[in-house]
Amino acid sequence: MKLDPLSIPYRTGESVLRLAWVLVFVFIGSPFEGVAGAALLVVAWFVVALGYQVVYYQRFEYELTGDSLDIASGVVSRRNREIPVGRIQNVDISRNVVQRLLGLSEINLETAGGSSTEASLKCVSEAEAERLQAEIGRLKRGEEGSLEEATAPESRELFEITTKELVLLGVVGIDLRLLSIVTVVLPVVAPSLRERFADPLVGLAVTAPLAALLIVAAVAAISGALAVTNYYGFRLSRRSDELHYERGLLQRFSGTIPLEKVQTLSISENVIARRLGYASLAVETAGYAPGDAGSQSAIPLAERDRVFDLAGSVEAFDDVSFERPPKRARQRYVVRYGAVAVLAVAAVFAVNRFTALPFAWYWTGVLLPVAPVAAHLKWVNLGYDVQSEYVVLREGFWTRTITVVPYYRVQNVVDSRTVFQRRRRLATLVVDTAGSSGLTGGQPRALDIDADVAAELREEVADRLQESLVRRRRQRRRERIRSIESGPAEPTA
Repeated sequence: MKLDPLSIPYRTGESVLRLAWVLVFVFIGSPFEGVAGAALLVVAWFVVALGYQVVYYQRFEYELTGDSLDIASGVVSRRNREIPVGRIQNVDISRNVVQRLLGLSEINLETAGGSSTEASLKCVSEAEAERLQAEIGRLKRGEEGSLEEATAPESRELFEITTKELVLLGVVGIDLRLLSIVTVVLPVVAPSLRERFADPLVGLAVTAPLAALLIVAAVAAISGALAVTNYYGFRLSRRSDELHYERGLLQRFSGTIPLEKVQTLSISENVIARRLGYASLAVETAGYAPGDAGSQSAIPLAERDRVFDLAGSVEAFDDVSFERPPKRARQRYVVRYGAVAVLAVAAVFAVNRFTALPFAWYWTGVLLPVAPVAAHLKWVNLGYDVQSEYVVLREGFWTRTITVVPYYRVQNVVDSRTVFQRRRRLATLVVDTAGSSGLTGGQPRALDIDADVAAELREEVADRLQESLVRRRRQRRRERIRSIESGPAEPTA
């Protein structure tokens, strides 16, 4: 099968918009400079891109067989791919504004262990995209016959975002990482503020903080607007053994999350959401998810109890009761944050003392009493809970994350100790899964727990992993036996 014929003009226009401005910029100062020259360059590139897309369309073919999706592509060099259906984790459909006007869709396929999208079918029709998504889901479930003959799995709606929740998402969905832009913009603005006022103290101690607040407000507004447009019209439903979601305003996304491929559940609450009693839920699979490195949002924002109820329907973990790290871990944070505060005050004092940039350096002294408060808040939000089928881990203050890890999904368990942790007999327990970021960061962990406890937990989690795998093998064996025994009876003479 081929892509939709409208893919030729769409991809051509996309190519022109992406590269035409580069051509114009390169030829500024050349004989082609000017409106007429720029237009000529754009038209020339359009002709080249159109010819390329025509050949690309003719040489791109795909076929969904009973056990694989075969794709043949390439203009100059040919590339043939065969993607086993069993390896496909997620089938996501996206439609931007232009694609929706043209009736086109883009399909992205993610496989287990992939660090990027395994394959994309750009610019197929909406009906073809939905057919492929449904057919791949049917083949993964092992249903026989054609898609038309198969009975569509019953769909049960689990969650639909309300207008109130969407507005709150715009408020609490502030990406605090974007606030780092203040550290880039403010040093550029500060010198001009100092020169604008006769008294440098007024320019830096009064106007600079106001400029910082304006930058923070602008960043918050932008990140909130992005959160609203990304999750506008969010719906989550369950079909057989998979979750199905739809979301997006300017670009509409639709995809599936196979429950059998779930690695971990993450319940997140930033400081604003916690105060309002709201949280979000993300489901992590072993495959790659667009824009979130393997994690799909199951609930962008809802009341905390409702989020825990839905998480419990995906993985039936018990009520959580966290064990905090020992108090000597909190003492470690006090020393660390206090040292940082002292260095900050000393650095600001040195700038004031040895440069021509005088300002009220002593205001940074407020960091000294803040350090123990920050240490306590970090400590109080850490914890772990070892259950019969799951290990549940908690970490973070600005965004507190509770991660639920089934034992049968554990790939590796490691307890590690830094030089500073060894001095206080502390350790960090890392619970690695196929969907986490590995041992380099982002993985579920119990931070700064007692070193002896960490060693015991490592053994306990490893033992429960083996027990869980044995139980699951026995359960599958019983299900196969019941399936054989309940099969159609042979006709009698």
